Amino acid sequence: MRRIFRLATSGVMVGSVLGLLIACSSRPSDETISKDIQDRAAADPDTKDSEVKVASKDGKVTLTGTASSQAAQQKLEQIARQEPGIAGVDDQIAVPPPIEVPAGTDLVVTLDQKLGSKISQTGQTFLATVAQPVTVGGRTAIPKGSTVKGTVVTAKEKGKIKGEGQLSLTLDSITVRGKTYQIQTNTLDSTIKGKGKRTAATTGGGAAGGALIGGIAGGGKGAGIGALVGAGAGFIGGTFTGNKQIEIPAETPLTFATSAPLTLPPSK
Repeated sequence: MRRIFRLATSGVMVGSVLGLLIACSSRPSDETISKDIQDRAAADPDTKDSEVKVASKDGKVTLTGTASSQAAQQKLEQIARQEPGIAGVDDQIAVPPPIEVPAGTDLVVTLDQKLGSKISQTGQTFLATVAQPVTVGGRTAIPKGSTVKGTVVTAKEKGKIKGEGQLSLTLDSITVRGKTYQIQTNTLDSTIKGKGKRTAATTGGGAAGGALIGGIAGGGKGAGIGALVGAGAGFIGGTFTGNKQIEIPAETPLTFATSAPLTLPPSK
């Protein structure tokens, strides 16, 4: 009886050892584990923009580098923990703080299309392109070339005999590194008075106090030149047509001031 028990016990021990050996031999190699996690992180839309390195030793995974956001960091750790054959995850990923673009920041943009008191409609949307990068604390918050969408707040054609011509613009959203954010800016306004009034002046709200100021020089082809002024603002080539309508050609630079802060993810 004892002999039978000893044989049974020995069989169990041998089986356990064989099972352990089989389990160890079937575990993926550290190189395979690291590569699989790295590939899955690069393919996931939530984590592909993160710069993370994956290392594995005896099945224990270590994650280092920087994530594009807190959510991306959590997703990276989740991907690692779902990997078959791992013995644990040591998450050392850093998450840089977001960039805060303060209210009052100048946005210099160039128009993608011509706008005017006669040719534009109130409520019409327009597109523009950021002409100068915006930096905060030495980091690029808004790169040059980012797309901006705006609205024609007011477009009113000037009458031949009386009545003012008006054109007012504001910006609504900006697309930075493929993601679109809502923004608030001051309104740039331009007004041309009735017959006999050959000047036009406006004020723009917002922290920068920008204003679109135009003047009419002569008539016919001797159109006038408009200028955008304000705290640190540049100039534009806005013009008035022969019949004294307000027009701003495409590629004209305009400076808007943000009237509310904008939070953006950290740049690479």
